[in-house]
Amino acid sequence: MSRRVVVTGVGLVSALGVGTEETWANILAGKSGVGTITHFDPTGFPATIAAEVKGFDPIQFIEKKEVKKMGLFIQFALAASQFAMEHSGLKITPSIADRAGVYIGSGIGGFDVIEREHTALLKGGPRKISPFFIPASIVNLASGFVSIRWGAKGPNSATCTACSSSAHAVGDAYRLIQRCDADVVICGGAEGAITPMSVGGFGAMRALSTRNSEPEKASRPFDRDRDGFVIGEGAGILILEELGFAVRRGAPILAEIVGYGMSGDAFHITAPSEDADGAVRVMRNTLADAKVLPEQVGYVNAHGTSTPHNDRLETLAIKKVFGEYARKLPISSTKSMTGHLLGGAGGLEAGLTVLAFRDQILPPTINYENPDPECDLDYIPNKARKASIEYALSNSFGFGGTNAALLFKRFTG
Repeated sequence: MSRRVVVTGVGLVSALGVGTEETWANILAGKSGVGTITHFDPTGFPATIAAEVKGFDPIQFIEKKEVKKMGLFIQFALAASQFAMEHSGLKITPSIADRAGVYIGSGIGGFDVIEREHTALLKGGPRKISPFFIPASIVNLASGFVSIRWGAKGPNSATCTACSSSAHAVGDAYRLIQRCDADVVICGGAEGAITPMSVGGFGAMRALSTRNSEPEKASRPFDRDRDGFVIGEGAGILILEELGFAVRRGAPILAEIVGYGMSGDAFHITAPSEDADGAVRVMRNTLADAKVLPEQVGYVNAHGTSTPHNDRLETLAIKKVFGEYARKLPISSTKSMTGHLLGGAGGLEAGLTVLAFRDQILPPTINYENPDPECDLDYIPNKARKASIEYALSNSFGFGGTNAALLFKRFTG
C-alpha cells in the first residue's frame, strides 16, 4: 500500500503579492496583477502588458553577493521556498536531510540571464560572459539553490515541460514520497521570463492578449472577448510530507494530495486537438489514480489561459469527464488575476487550490463579463464563493501536448 502524502506549507510569489497571505488575500478580493511592462521598454511589441511581481527585493531572501549568481526565476523560487518552510514549520536537520528532497520545475529558466549575457557577448566578445551565466540560467538550479539553502540532501530534480512543468514537479514529488524515496519534498515551480525575447516570441505566435489599453481586463478566461494570455512571473512552492512524518512533528496539515495524472496529446506542438483528448485523459487518469468519482470533485482550478482554443477545449474536456455533473461543478481560472506563469503556473495554482481547502472559499474568475456559448459552465464569475469541498482538481496543459493534473482532498485524519 502506497504512503499517504499531505501538504503542510505553501509559499507564493506573484503579481498579487510577495508572500502567501498577501497573494491569497488579493486573489479572494478579485484583484488583477496585470499592468504595463516595466522590466523593459515594450514600445513596438504587439503586447505591452504583463503580470509583473511588484516590490520584490531579493536581498530580503538572498545574500547580496549571491544575487548575481542566479536568474530571477531562482530568486523567486528561493523566496517562495522560504515562505513555504515558514508556513510548515519544517526544519531540515542532519538526521532527516537525506530523506528531504527538492523538485522544482520551470518552463524556460533564466531567460533574463540568457538575453543579458548574449548582449554582453555581442558587445564585448566572449571575455565579457559572466562565469555565473550557466548556473544562473539552467532550469534545475532552482532546485539546486533551494536544496543548498535548506540542507535537503534527498532526491533533487527538476521538470521542464512547458506550462505543465510545476504541476509535474508536484506530482513527481508526490510519487517520490509514496514509494518511500523521500519523507518530505520541497516542490513546485518558478518563472521569471518577462523579457523582450519571451514577450516578443509569444507575441509573434499571436498567443498574447493585445488589450494593452486595459491591462487589468486583458486576462479574461472563458469570456467571449478573450484574445490571448497575459504572461506572468513568480513562484509557487509546496511542502509535501508523508503523513506519519508530518503528524509526528506536529505539522499543520492543509490538505492531502491523493491523485496525479499525466498524458500526451501526440497531436500538435502548440494546439490541442478538437476533441480535447489529452485533457480528457489526464483528468480521467488523475481521478482513477485517486479512486475518486467525478461527482465527488467540488472544484476545478482550470488551466484557463484566456486563449480562444484552450478555454473552449478545456470546457469540452470537463464536460466529457464530468458528464451532466459538469453543469454543477464550480470552476475558476486564477490566471485571470495572476497572469500565466508558464512553467510556474501549476505550482502557484496548486498552492491556491490548497488554500481554498484551508479556508473553504473558492477563488473567482475575474473579467468574466460576456458569456461564450461554447464556454457555458460555472466559472465562479468575478467574486470569490464560500463552499464546502472535499476534493479539488488542478489542471495544467503545456506546449508539446504535455498535460498534468493534481487532485487534492480535504484532510480529515
